Amino acid sequence: MDAVEDVGGFDPRGYNPSAMMELNPQQIDERYMRQAIDAACVAEENGDVPIGAVIVHQGRVIARAYNEREQLKDPTAHAEIVALTQAAAALGFWRLHGCTIYVTLEPCPMCAGALVMARLDRLVYGCADPKAGACGTLYDICRDGRLNHRLEVTAGVLADDCASLLQNFFKSRRRTNGEPADGQ
Repeated sequence: MDAVEDVGGFDPRGYNPSAMMELNPQQIDERYMRQAIDAACVAEENGDVPIGAVIVHQGRVIARAYNEREQLKDPTAHAEIVALTQAAAALGFWRLHGCTIYVTLEPCPMCAGALVMARLDRLVYGCADPKAGACGTLYDICRDGRLNHRLEVTAGVLADDCASLLQNFFKSRRRTNGEPADGQ
């Protein structure tokens, strides 16, 4: 992937602020979340849990990643961690001020901690994670006042689409393993 990519119809080498101004903040969030969903589909094609992440800096996608735990045999190869590495390489610095990350599933404690440490400005996620969510569901690492940095968090962007992707993946996985599709 190039360090800078097209943002849905914009020239990948030239940021077009007037085109972005035509969209409201919700439309912008949904546009980038769709890109994260597309990345999640790649994870699914590779046999991994379909979670995708996109990092945006100054209206440009500087990182696009998906879960690669199965592919790399690496427990830390979550979409967010891979995207953070790509974004730091694109900017040439580990502090990711001015960046927003879009993730299809609420980050886990490891990923939420990494987002804080990377100093991102904002997190936008799709569906909540009732089993490991660390950005408002079980914990709230990204907004914990005891830490030296906090992120603005927007939850629920295209939540139904993100949840459906995960639900369909696990239904398919259960059928493949001979378990009832409804989980009973």
